[in-house]
Amino acid sequence: MNMRSYFAVAALAAGLSCLPSAHATPIPDSCRIGGFAIGCQAYSFNRFTVFEAIEKTEQTGSKVIEFFPGQALSPDQRGVKWDHNSSDEVIALVKAKLAKHGIRAVNYGVVGIPNNEADARKIFEFARKMELYAVTTESTESIDLIDKLVKEYDVRVGYHDHPRRADNPDYKVWDPNYIVSLVKNHDARIGACADIGHWQTSNLNVLDCLKTLEGRIISVHGKERPAMGPGQHDVPFGAGQTNMSGVLAELKRQGFVGNISVEYEYNWDNSVPEIAQCVGFVRGWGARK
Repeated sequence: MNMRSYFAVAALAAGLSCLPSAHATPIPDSCRIGGFAIGCQAYSFNRFTVFEAIEKTEQTGSKVIEFFPGQALSPDQRGVKWDHNSSDEVIALVKAKLAKHGIRAVNYGVVGIPNNEADARKIFEFARKMELYAVTTESTESIDLIDKLVKEYDVRVGYHDHPRRADNPDYKVWDPNYIVSLVKNHDARIGACADIGHWQTSNLNVLDCLKTLEGRIISVHGKERPAMGPGQHDVPFGAGQTNMSGVLAELKRQGFVGNISVEYEYNWDNSVPEIAQCVGFVRGWGARK
């Protein structure tokens, strides 16, 4: 599809209530399923392109997507990488593709935010152009600069956790108590991107972690695991031992308004049916409540 066709699609889809407005706003209720802005982390489809990830997100029944940096743009433009350095033309193409499929981009990461204002601004400018709710990072060294930029751009930043590293004691963001200490004297728009699967890999109780971070949970990377500890793979929500019902109940109790990105790191080539089950679990949970 040529550029003119993409803009035509965008214009036709402008009335979809889940799509961004002219100004950055909170994630609207029209993007929520079962009371939550549940969607896909595009990394679930990292063997595919951005355009294919958008298509697959629609197929799961989701309404929102979280992008990550470096994914190839489309099947016919694999040499073009999607990130905060993308040109306005490429951004327009992605926005039009989102509009065509009724998907709203709400988050971006995990991305390093340099402790250099000019370079960091590129990420926040990208977030503004895409009208994102939040950005996800692990750049603890940039916390003071991030504090300045979230105030200026009104874009939230969530610190993401990977599992604890026995070989690197300096890696601390796996621990929600560390995140609390990191952000406590900073703007409320800075908090955690709670990757609940990685907490389980670190043998942490998910509900305890969420309670520790109360008031500072910006977004969630949703994963269900069969058991605690390393070596586990993702399964559909409700099919493991994560207590996803408890997770949703705790988030609701806290008044969580961010996005839950299903980051399904298993069955990479054909994960749409399993992610759709995750979305369906949230839909059913909301209906029961």
